[in-house]
Amino acid sequence: MPGAAARHREGRQDMCGIAGLMSSRAPVESQHIAGMIAPLEPRGPDGAGIWVADDGGIGLGHRRLSILDLSEAGRQPMESVCGRYVLTFNGEIYNFAALRDRLEGEGAAPPWKGHSDTEVLLAAIAAWGLRSALERAEGMFALGLWDREQRTLSLARDRFGEKPLYYGWTPAGFAFASTLAPIAGLSGFERSIELQALSVLLARAYVPAPLSIYRGVFKLEPGCLLVVPESGDRHCPAKAPEPGQSGPVRVERWFDYAEVVLAGAADPIVDEAEALDLLEKALAGAVSRQLVADVPVGTFLSGGIDSSLVTALAQRQSGRAVRSFTIGFTEAGFDEAVHARKVAAAIGTDHTELYVTPEEAREVIPRLPAMYDEPFADSSQIPTHLVSRLARTEVTVALSGDAGDELFGGYTRHVQIPWLWRWRERIPGPLRQPLLRTAGGIPASAWQVMARAAGRSPSPQFGHRTRHALRMVAGSQRFDALLDSFLDDWALRPDPLAEKVRRQARLALDPRLAALPRETALMHVDTVSYLPGDILTKLDRAAMATGLETRVPFLDPTVAGVAARMSPQLRFGEGGGKHVLKQLLYSHVPAGLFDRPKAGFAIPVGPWLRGPLRFWAEDLLAPQALARSGLFDVAVIRERWSRHLSGREDATQPLWAVLMFQAWHS
Repeated sequence: MPGAAARHREGRQDMCGIAGLMSSRAPVESQHIAGMIAPLEPRGPDGAGIWVADDGGIGLGHRRLSILDLSEAGRQPMESVCGRYVLTFNGEIYNFAALRDRLEGEGAAPPWKGHSDTEVLLAAIAAWGLRSALERAEGMFALGLWDREQRTLSLARDRFGEKPLYYGWTPAGFAFASTLAPIAGLSGFERSIELQALSVLLARAYVPAPLSIYRGVFKLEPGCLLVVPESGDRHCPAKAPEPGQSGPVRVERWFDYAEVVLAGAADPIVDEAEALDLLEKALAGAVSRQLVADVPVGTFLSGGIDSSLVTALAQRQSGRAVRSFTIGFTEAGFDEAVHARKVAAAIGTDHTELYVTPEEAREVIPRLPAMYDEPFADSSQIPTHLVSRLARTEVTVALSGDAGDELFGGYTRHVQIPWLWRWRERIPGPLRQPLLRTAGGIPASAWQVMARAAGRSPSPQFGHRTRHALRMVAGSQRFDALLDSFLDDWALRPDPLAEKVRRQARLALDPRLAALPRETALMHVDTVSYLPGDILTKLDRAAMATGLETRVPFLDPTVAGVAARMSPQLRFGEGGGKHVLKQLLYSHVPAGLFDRPKAGFAIPVGPWLRGPLRFWAEDLLAPQALARSGLFDVAVIRERWSRHLSGREDATQPLWAVLMFQAWHS
């Protein structure tokens, strides 16, 4: 029998798309499931599988992107050897070889038919139960599991939300899928817009779980398990079930990142040498496990801290030059390719770069609504798709440096918002509001002059942003409110929706973390909201549209656990956030290569909206186009569009959110 390492090479499962339908009102038939998985073909172009229960009460579907174990033994939906369970699974279990060894050691392993991680996970569920199997599994996944004995359907999602999973109640029955299209395509489905979701989309560029853009359809939150009895298709709740809430449909949280943060704070690492040693071992181990595949593997290399560290560790463990990929733009201030090229040369990768013309980048825009399936408005979706398309020409799997910012304090807001709040609290109570309102009323041009007089070189928007920040602080009575308004692109402005809704998906600090530094609590909020809702959604859809599997080593549970133990000093050194990541990187790559401001993965959408994209945007923002749905306050949006066109304001992000919704909804 091959050892664990050999099986590890042989048996990794594939990236896929999954779907299912359960109905107690009318029999589920194969053609229903075939129709549901048809829109998932880009996620799984290499094959399809359908299973329908003999009584027609439930059907499961699967689309496959082949990475490893291409035999029929890896075919899904898959039935357990004991006959109790049927599983449709999308994802990767990185430690499946260790789980297989453990099952064998306990005498709980069935006769193996192949070497897929799906088979191992199914055996683990049969031996230990679903929750225990999930807690022992390390990977990225979404799954649907039918239990013939209990007559229940269980849905589960990975710890941090790398893989998507939607569910909802429709006239056809209870449905779930990797994307919205299979559910929205069911007979009788009414595509009613959820105003709460639209409100948050306009504010933050994405629709956060558990909301979806459609009323009655929800996203399963990361680290959660949902159980639906066979009669649960008749339940039809108006809101998503909450963890711990009683009812016929129940949700439980099998992984809680707040508990990891609290455990880390109770056992902090304060010594930098110890931190570097533990972090390197954890991250190198994660990279090593995620390099395993029987197809070519590469890395995204932007030239920033996170992707450079992942690439450096991958190169150190590889027997040959790792393939790395980046794209560049000719516009001044938006080209990071030159930095990535220097990093690649220092690390020794087989580097591929592609300079993309503005025309090529803009050609992606009409495809975004179908690619993302739900309106999504982080404009870096465009370069993410372009670099995925480039990588797919040479590899089938790519490692990404995402999640470093969330786990190690990489966003300026992690320091800036707590600083603003502490500054506010130092102003004597009776003087606080008058002073803040007065400062917020100082013209933007005056702030520009003051910044230059202080020896700074302010950006053109510095004055506007300073005024906005001061007005937000003045209008916030609680720290949570400041956080929410700070991240709201329509804060302190007229509501862009025609029907005013009280937004329920408001960002808030977890009360269990109240005793920890606010910087830590903010990082937790980003990890459980912005990371799955924006960053991982962007990565998953952009890459899967090209048939590329992406992996995120920073989200390995061991890495996340080590990150949670880092003291604030190790996260936020004198040079800003991610101090310990930078020090680890500098042991592999010269520090001088990173002596520059953080640029991000951006494209010049703002100038394009005033130039080559103006006619496209004007069509979508025309009064009659905005009025057609009855959802928007036309005058409010037109006024902001006018301000952007005139250069009085850079309203790129809030306008992009409206444009992405309009393009999707049209």
